[in-house]
Amino acid sequence: MNRCVIYSRVSTNEQTVENQIKVLREVAERKGLEVVKEISDEGISGAKGRDARRGFDELIKSAVRKEFDIILVWDVSRLGRSLQHLVSFLDDIHSAKCDLYIHQNGLDTSTASGKMMFQMIGVFSEFERSMIRER
Repeated sequence: MNRCVIYSRVSTNEQTVENQIKVLREVAERKGLEVVKEISDEGISGAKGRDARRGFDELIKSAVRKEFDIILVWDVSRLGRSLQHLVSFLDDIHSAKCDLYIHQNGLDTSTASGKMMFQMIGVFSEFERSMIRER
């Protein structure tokens, strides 16, 4: 059984991560994944960096330590709103050989087509980052 982590985030204190977590627990069960950790950032903008998001920082450090095999997240916006942060995140988990499942997009890098899409996102993200630098 593959080990997974659920990562959730909301931007304001009036919101809750519970809906995200509930659905992602169901996804884990359907996929036969063991949830070994749940990490959340509450009341923190996705535009903030790792230094301001303790949960996100823990997520990356745990991936590097190989505490799980796949990250489950509700939507890419839960990971971040900054292209630079997303590119860095993708690099970090890719180098740790950790997969990613983004529920709203149905993107699952544990499958051949998901890995291809993950790489395409990485290519386009890197291109956009280069364009920003040129400007």
